[in-house]
Amino acid sequence: MKSEWSMKSISDIAEINPRESLKKGSKAKKIPMDALVPFTRDPIFYQLEEFKGGSKFRNKDTLMARITPCLENGKTAQVLCLNKYEIGFGSTEYIVFRAKEKVDPNYLYYLICSPFVRDPAIKSMVGSSGRQRVQTDVVANLKVPVPEFEDQKRIGFILKNLDDKIQLNTQINKNLVA
Repeated sequence: MKSEWSMKSISDIAEINPRESLKKGSKAKKIPMDALVPFTRDPIFYQLEEFKGGSKFRNKDTLMARITPCLENGKTAQVLCLNKYEIGFGSTEYIVFRAKEKVDPNYLYYLICSPFVRDPAIKSMVGSSGRQRVQTDVVANLKVPVPEFEDQKRIGFILKNLDDKIQLNTQINKNLVA
């Protein structure tokens, strides 16, 4: 039996830019904007750097570029490179999404990548030409389709497995070329 999907705001299903504590001057994993490849789940690298400022996040959080042209190009990623309880950081030009209770982090990632979120976010950009940014409150208030938790997990699992296979095939191809 197919469950009903409800329309909820992003802020109902995700913490947006959740508060994290990272001491200035401490070393932490940094995911810079150039580590995000358009329409690719996993950042291609991180750097161990001294924290001076920026967005903070944990594993399973979703990073979405909020500046032009990065958002239009599809720079969105899921953080999976941190250890348990480790906090990482990155660009101030990220919006960080953390799945709330009874929301699957994988479903949330793929939802943030979808046209349900990307298209209105892009249309909401404001600022001077070439430096436009998404208004976080516009994204927070977007209404999106949300299935029951078990259906979220199934959807997230299938899409995650596809991304895992793409990542594996990419690595195999790199090894064949080398």
